[in-house]
Amino acid sequence: MASYHDSSGRTLTDYPRPSVAVDTAVLTVADGALAVVVVPDGRDGTRPLPGNLRLPGTFLHEGEVLADAVRRSLADKAGLGGLEPVQLHVFDAPGRDDRGWVLSVAHVIAVPAEALGETAVVATDDVGPLAYDHEEILALAVAHVRAAYREHPDPWTLLGDRPFTLLELERLHRAVDPDGTPLRDTFRRAMEPQLVATGEFERGTVGKPARLFVRSHLSGTLP
Repeated sequence: MASYHDSSGRTLTDYPRPSVAVDTAVLTVADGALAVVVVPDGRDGTRPLPGNLRLPGTFLHEGEVLADAVRRSLADKAGLGGLEPVQLHVFDAPGRDDRGWVLSVAHVIAVPAEALGETAVVATDDVGPLAYDHEEILALAVAHVRAAYREHPDPWTLLGDRPFTLLELERLHRAVDPDGTPLRDTFRRAMEPQLVATGEFERGTVGKPARLFVRSHLSGTLP
């Protein structure tokens, strides 16, 4: 195969090439608040300390696609499998990584807390300093998820596939986005047209039982 030369006569190997990493914000709701999976940075082998935590991530291997690198990093760094994060943004500031020139293809996913098993999470408001520019990645991931919850009922299915009451839905949205979730009547007017009543009612409650709903096709899809 003839080698490629650009208009200046250079080949691909004549250009500097950065390392490529993937980093993933795995979000959930725990104890009534939005939370994220963080792991030890691991560069010096010490126990987790402020500034020595990071989002799970890894470097892209030769011949590997980004999605496989993300799955590998979540399995190796956080013990998580079966998740399919979506691409969020490329972080490419030249000095973002003190180890060298590293581009990070950031990813995001939000999952029910039970999908994380024993994996530890920290409330996003309490996570503190993170290594590299992972605080910026986390901030963008949180904004991305919150924007989706302002438009649609539980778009990341944090309540799972089961039917839910309007009160459960409102509480979930308020946990995800406490400042952006409107008052109850406004919230319900915005969300109820995107729901389908199952015809069933909540059981085991005192007083009038609440109706149960599921998301309709109008509720939109992700990413």
